[in-house]
Amino acid sequence: MDPLIITVAPIGAEVTRDHNPNVPLTPEEITQECYLAWKEGACIAHIHGRDKEGLATQNPVVYKEIIDRVKEKTGNSMIIQVSTGGAVGMSAAERVGPVSLKPNMATLTCGTVNFGDGIFTNSQDDMESFATAIKENGVKPEFEIFDAGMIENAARLAKKGFVKLPGHFDFVMGVPGGISGDARNLMHLISLIPAGSTWTVAGIGRHELPLAAMAIILGGHVRVGFEDNIYYTRGVLAKSNAELVARVVRLAAELGRPIAKPDEARKILGLVE
Repeated sequence: MDPLIITVAPIGAEVTRDHNPNVPLTPEEITQECYLAWKEGACIAHIHGRDKEGLATQNPVVYKEIIDRVKEKTGNSMIIQVSTGGAVGMSAAERVGPVSLKPNMATLTCGTVNFGDGIFTNSQDDMESFATAIKENGVKPEFEIFDAGMIENAARLAKKGFVKLPGHFDFVMGVPGGISGDARNLMHLISLIPAGSTWTVAGIGRHELPLAAMAIILGGHVRVGFEDNIYYTRGVLAKSNAELVARVVRLAAELGRPIAKPDEARKILGLVE
């Protein structure tokens, strides 16, 4: 079994300081959260940006500042993964902007999903345009899966030559409107991905810890952070993203799974020969 790759998602498009006062908003704050998570054992930084008003943005200028700061702060150690999800309501052209910065990885959401009260739209044309930009910029896609049918969409992209499989999948489980965080659903998703693929699970809210435990046991990988969950335990807000990473590291140690260092993660994910 490979060492465990931990991704930190310090801030998404939805969470605010009204939800948790410890949420980072500025490039400096997001960088510091990535750095502290890296010190605890995270080796992938899943990055979203916020503008000066604290609202979600896909502006490449904002992303570049965050990326440059994270690279400097971690000695170019962390794997940089940008989001092409942006926020509900953004255009495809707006969402794909950060891919032009040529990060190590970028998310590629493989279908449309109800997202709480909104609709996270990813048409076939959208997916193909994202995949094209990712390929042209030499970036590795992470296939973001909110429901089982999206795995078939990834396979369709591969058949049409937009992506290569096997690949790396991220199962986002527990979003209202998407696949639930039930253990049986995780087993089903794992059974559907192509042989030779790697996978990460991002459990939303209360699903974060039990799904992380399953991933550790089953040979998958784990994403944690304020994008997915703002609580440490029921009714107790997490103090930092690093606190959530440290808990996964402790759990993995108890279960006998070593933590991947960034260089090991690069090899596991095929980012280096």
